Amino acid sequence: MKVANPIYDIVFKYLMEDQRIARTILSALLKVDVLDVEIRPHEYSDDTRDTLSIFRIDFGATIRDATGHERMILIELQKTWLETETLRFRQYLGIHYSNPKNIQKDGSALPMVAVYLLGHKVGSIEEPVLYVNQQSCDYDGNVITKGLPNAFVDSLTHNSIIVQIPRLHGHINNRLERVLSIFDQSNRDKNDSRLLTIDDAMYENDADMERIIHRLTMAASDADMRHKMNVEDEYYSIIEKRDTEILIRDKQLAEKEVLLTEKDAQLTEKDAQLTEKDAQLTEKDAQLTEQKAQLTEKDAQLTEQKAQLTEKDSMLRSTIRMLLDAGLSMDDIATKLGKDLEEIITFGHK
Repeated sequence: MKVANPIYDIVFKYLMEDQRIARTILSALLKVDVLDVEIRPHEYSDDTRDTLSIFRIDFGATIRDATGHERMILIELQKTWLETETLRFRQYLGIHYSNPKNIQKDGSALPMVAVYLLGHKVGSIEEPVLYVNQQSCDYDGNVITKGLPNAFVDSLTHNSIIVQIPRLHGHINNRLERVLSIFDQSNRDKNDSRLLTIDDAMYENDADMERIIHRLTMAASDADMRHKMNVEDEYYSIIEKRDTEILIRDKQLAEKEVLLTEKDAQLTEKDAQLTEKDAQLTEKDAQLTEQKAQLTEKDAQLTEQKAQLTEKDSMLRSTIRMLLDAGLSMDDIATKLGKDLEEIITFGHK
């Protein structure tokens, strides 16, 4: 038989507005008896992004746990078709924690369970339903049970249930899989994605599931409902087109960034080479300056040596003239000064 596809927000909302169906689905997800449930009105909105990309229903529920104890909890159910950044989910949770209406008379916050129905896969996690349960441990990792549950601890932490709708493959082994089978997209009608083709015989003698199937059948025959489903399809096709354009743009930007990085690396390498050449030229200049200084020093030494020789020659000539004037012969002067006669004669005639 043909039923409306509850992956559509309008159909899902219509389904969950039936309190009995809401209790059936939430009891299966939470694995406890949900005795009473009411939809809480949204007192906040997300006006900054696509308001349909995440569909939210907040419930106040009275449950009976395994010990038979009854208590009130909050259930935030979020459903999305598109891969959505976790920040947006966290923002909605933050609003819950800060809402004073979620505080009980004793000052503690109502315990909360977050349920995520995802129209996409989460990485390589293969399990269709993932339970993320809080645990209290000591320093060594040992689980603490004494004194728990505790209102203070429960007020600051919460459990989560993540359902990967694309990983529902028609296998029904327990109550939860039986309930979630109505979301199995492998049953989509080949000609109309708004409809699922299901075998209603699977749900015979199950009054709760028969009620769900009946309500989905009513939704499928409602012209206004089908029109709103068409609107959702049009909306998401626009969103997917936009996201595709964004992905292409981001890819192009990433490629440009890689090219710029490569060019920067090349420029950096060239700068390093120029710096090295500058250092080599500076070193050569230093060497030339040092060689020039050495040559200048040698010139100064030679000039000084030349001046000393000139002074010695002058003194020698003066001495020879003085001795000649004293009546000494050239031979006597050469003997007296310890010089060669030829040198005495040469200096004596200058």
